[in-house]
Amino acid sequence: MPLQVCGYSWQQTPTAVFLSLPLRGVCARDADVFCTENYLKVNFPPFLFEAFLYAPIDDGSSKAKIGNDAIVFTLHKKEAVMWESLSVSGVDKEMMQRIREKSILQAQERAKEATEAKATARREDQKYTLNVMMKIEEEERKQIEDMKENERRKATKELEAWKEHQRKAGGQEGAQGEEKACCREKPAGERRKSEQKSLRGSWTWRPRAAAGRNSENIFSEKLEEAHVPAPREAGSIEVSFTPRAFPTALRESQAAWEEEWLHKQAQAQKVLNADDVPEFRDLKEEEKSPEWLKEKGNKLFATENYLAAVNAYSLAIRLNNKLPLLYLNRAACHLKLRNLHKAIEDSSKALALLTPPVADNAHARMKGHVRRGAAFCQLELFAEGLQDYEAALRIDPANTTVQSDAEKIRNVIQGTGLKSQ
Repeated sequence: MPLQVCGYSWQQTPTAVFLSLPLRGVCARDADVFCTENYLKVNFPPFLFEAFLYAPIDDGSSKAKIGNDAIVFTLHKKEAVMWESLSVSGVDKEMMQRIREKSILQAQERAKEATEAKATARREDQKYTLNVMMKIEEEERKQIEDMKENERRKATKELEAWKEHQRKAGGQEGAQGEEKACCREKPAGERRKSEQKSLRGSWTWRPRAAAGRNSENIFSEKLEEAHVPAPREAGSIEVSFTPRAFPTALRESQAAWEEEWLHKQAQAQKVLNADDVPEFRDLKEEEKSPEWLKEKGNKLFATENYLAAVNAYSLAIRLNNKLPLLYLNRAACHLKLRNLHKAIEDSSKALALLTPPVADNAHARMKGHVRRGAAFCQLELFAEGLQDYEAALRIDPANTTVQSDAEKIRNVIQGTGLKSQ
């Protein structure tokens, strides 16, 4: 049951109320502050403070400062009047419940409006950004089109100039060719006689030479066909490998390192072959991860579904059995299910993995000893349980909860010894 906070102090001005609420050890992470215009609530377990305000306040501009074992509120009034008291008097339980429900509805509506306003502002920003990008792209596209048009015009002018130059050069060459043709013309009869003489002088009959060339071509073709190699026959090649040996001395050998590497490769192959395990077939690729399964098990543990949490931690351990937190969390589930021997086994495995003992794993080692000690005590093995609790106190001597539990175990052991005497 929560403890009501009564030792508070408050002051006021016509426009504001200053409320100081002392809470030992309070911090912004653990304190839950809920404020509306007529209701103020502070929840810092095990302490609870409620105030049904005398008059409405502007909760939007009001502030709360948390620190130095106190919460200091600055509440701005909606109307500049002096209050007779901080809380309204004569409020029964039904009226309190109505004020609480009304305050919760107001907070929900305000949160909904804020969410909608943020969504609207985000849409407006996206729309503005899109319009700016479209304008920029349109300007760039226009610049590119202008550059293309300028280049096209420039190329067209150069082509027209080249054509004009070629046309002028072709006209001059044509005129010169006609003049040379006129100067070199001969009578038609003389031209025909000279052509006939040239034909008679160049014509000879050589049948044997042609036949000889044909015979040489046929022979060379047959010779090339005869030298074509035959198709290669299929076969198999046997290769024998020499056995591997370590020629170096044992103190310089890399065998241990290679064995560790092979073990890591086997673990990686085990993760890759997770599809062969029936439990992994229904999981997605991103869900076949020890970290994801650990988070899933934590959520199931928080909802008191301990059996499902055990299954999630077990699947994660099958993927990676070197994470001590998986064994610690599964030991906590076994404690809740009263599987005490399994809780002791998982706690022992976690402690074996938490080596060497350093400051970073001190909290996990303390948890392992406490959970194994709790399992021993539930099995009425109080001496073994006390050893684990004392080991936990050596790690965290300032833990009052572990100190109290260890003292209770000592009293039980002493009471059992007195009865036996």
